[in-house]
Amino acid sequence: MFSVQPKYQPALRESILFFILTIGLISYFLIGLGTEPHIPILIAVLLTVMYGIIRGISFKDLEAGMIAGARSGMAAVFLFLLIGILISSWIISGTIPVLIDTGFSFIGGTWFYAIVFAVTAIIGVSLGSSLTTTATIGVAFIGMGNAIDASMAMTAGAIVSGAFFGDKMSPLSDTTNLASTIVQVDLFEHIKHMSLTTIPAFLISFILFVILSPDEAIAVADLDAYKSSLAATGLIHWTSWIPLIILVLATIFRIPAFIAIALSSVAATVLARITSGFAWSEIWDIWFNGYTAATGFAPVDELLTKGGLNSMLFTISLVILALGFGGLLFVTGIIPAILSSFQQKLKKVRAIIASTAGTALGVNVLIGEQYLSVMLTGETFKGIYQQAGLSNKALARTLEDAGTVINPLVPWSVCGVFIADVLGVPVLTYLPFAFFCLLSPIITIFFGGRSLKG
Repeated sequence: MFSVQPKYQPALRESILFFILTIGLISYFLIGLGTEPHIPILIAVLLTVMYGIIRGISFKDLEAGMIAGARSGMAAVFLFLLIGILISSWIISGTIPVLIDTGFSFIGGTWFYAIVFAVTAIIGVSLGSSLTTTATIGVAFIGMGNAIDASMAMTAGAIVSGAFFGDKMSPLSDTTNLASTIVQVDLFEHIKHMSLTTIPAFLISFILFVILSPDEAIAVADLDAYKSSLAATGLIHWTSWIPLIILVLATIFRIPAFIAIALSSVAATVLARITSGFAWSEIWDIWFNGYTAATGFAPVDELLTKGGLNSMLFTISLVILALGFGGLLFVTGIIPAILSSFQQKLKKVRAIIASTAGTALGVNVLIGEQYLSVMLTGETFKGIYQQAGLSNKALARTLEDAGTVINPLVPWSVCGVFIADVLGVPVLTYLPFAFFCLLSPIITIFFGGRSLKG
């Protein structure tokens, strides 16, 4: 997996015990104390270093393990920095505003839950952030649901389903980029392969939301406020579609994600200078700090105040810490000991897929952190997939199906706590109606036997 070999061979029981202790520590800090995930992971790193030294591993070897682990995520780090620029440039070129405005145009009729699900999914793809989508458009839809006396549980379930569909399928999403980078799969190939499970889950969810939707048509007053505020930004032009078209064409021609995102960002930046009149000094500041909207309508201001290199530093620092921790778990022999026991039992394709999904789900439940569910599971199973002749695309897809979309269904997880707070609907209340999130791991296991080889 990493370029360093384990320097100690612990017994399986010892490995499992240490792994449970460190996971328990991280869980306590995240759930019990409510700290940022960086703190408990750094403490876990220190404890693992102490464990390695006690077991006779030199600090030089431990350091090499940390560096090797962090190095495996460097491609993701550079991509994350570029995504921060892409988001801010897409806002000032009007690309994200026009996508949001187009999504709102679909609102109307009687299929309230289905429309909420579909529009939230569209906006989620354009933003690449499930939490931002939930905290802005989601809150607006909760208000609309209250106005027509719709079920808050179903409304919240539709919002969460749509937001995490967008998070999963957007090239702007940090978890999508992380999953593809961890297992070394091209970003757009990863998104394309996820359609095997994502499209069926989306269609089934949409049908269920249509069936459950109330008969009353929804009010459009709030939507008009959103649309008028988006128009008032002065960012929306016919040219706003060009950066998106460039990204789509790059996907079709299979241009590497880094180059495709760079091309789209540069085009969006030039268009912002031409169509919206931003000075170059303003643009470079927005590249770093993101765009700050000032329409006077708070929900739209919150929607468009984002992006920039600076906004990605939280995720980047977490990725480096977590991968460094993963490297330590390998050099101390903790994960290799557990892996060897897995490899004895995991021979059938469906069993490997199911075990991957179960591990990603388990990390979500134990730790409550979706980044770690993707990173730790991906690093753990990469070697097993290679030995079984399974494609890395199958692993990346399973990580998203059972890692990314499960986090909002865990009451003590980062996403679960955030969503319950902003929507005012407890996790266990909306959980039965978050159809897309519930269906994704089930469908990925069903498709496990059909995963691509080689």
